[in-house]
Amino acid sequence: MKPSVILYRSLPDDLLARLESHFTVTRVNDLSPATVAAHADAFASAEGLLGSSENVDQALLDKMPRLRATSTISVGYDNFDVEALSARHIALMHTPTVLTETVADTLMALVLSSARRVVEVAERVKKGEWTQGIGPDWFGIDVHHKTMGIVGMGRIGLALAQRAHFGFGMPILYNARRHHQEAEARFNARYCDLDTLLAESDFVCIVLPLTSETFHLFDAAKLAKMKPSAVLINAGRGPVVDENALIDALKQGKIHAAGLDVFEQEPLPVSSPLLSLPNVVALPHIGSATHETRYAMAACAVDNLIDALNGKVDNNCVNPQAVK
Repeated sequence: MKPSVILYRSLPDDLLARLESHFTVTRVNDLSPATVAAHADAFASAEGLLGSSENVDQALLDKMPRLRATSTISVGYDNFDVEALSARHIALMHTPTVLTETVADTLMALVLSSARRVVEVAERVKKGEWTQGIGPDWFGIDVHHKTMGIVGMGRIGLALAQRAHFGFGMPILYNARRHHQEAEARFNARYCDLDTLLAESDFVCIVLPLTSETFHLFDAAKLAKMKPSAVLINAGRGPVVDENALIDALKQGKIHAAGLDVFEQEPLPVSSPLLSLPNVVALPHIGSATHETRYAMAACAVDNLIDALNGKVDNNCVNPQAVK
């Protein structure tokens, strides 16, 4: 008899067929208490869980006594109670490799669009404001040969450094939990403490996960250490930046601009002051949002669940020590 799994996100037909060839699949729209109650027997018997963007906490685990593995279609896993999963020896699988290049592209797009005011001036053209040769009120700032500071030198940080160094001749500063020898050898990147990075960088790019240590890491005090001419880029997790402090810094000219793909609340409320500031580029969390990458993420997540329920957690497992 095939193991039972809960699928709480739609999949392309071929990937759904692959999943169903290995498991008995129950498809649901979400993991809300009402949904769990409506499919109580399926949740109680499920050994696997696959999806994204829903909380997997102790309350849900209590309804799933047979759960052995959960697979998220994402690299981030801050919506999972990893401690509770590990205590029950449940594998948490994620997709850390397939979105690296696409997210790095998005970061570089935010750098360029924020510096050159691409969104703002494009809208001005559409409104008919381009009626003569442009003057300084249309100008942006250069990107090439400016200093990029990368906070978080993982796979995505490394891919961003490659683009900035080879494509734009940018000196690279970085701050991370440990020195990254590849970044230093390939891109002449210089490790420094966060305060030094903030003081010297023209573009501060955040590629951090959300943890208790990184929550509101970029508060008013940290933003005050940046150059008034500097640009803040965040494509990590929204709550790493204190949004109210950022709004204040942008309004008062304490920093030049911001390019944001993530926010404290998503979707971003239409009432957010960020949407009325001309020096903000706000994207709807599109970091990995291409057809190719989203398919690759889903395929990886399906394979991860198949592997985990067959006892293979050597790759892409957040908590392998808890399940081996």
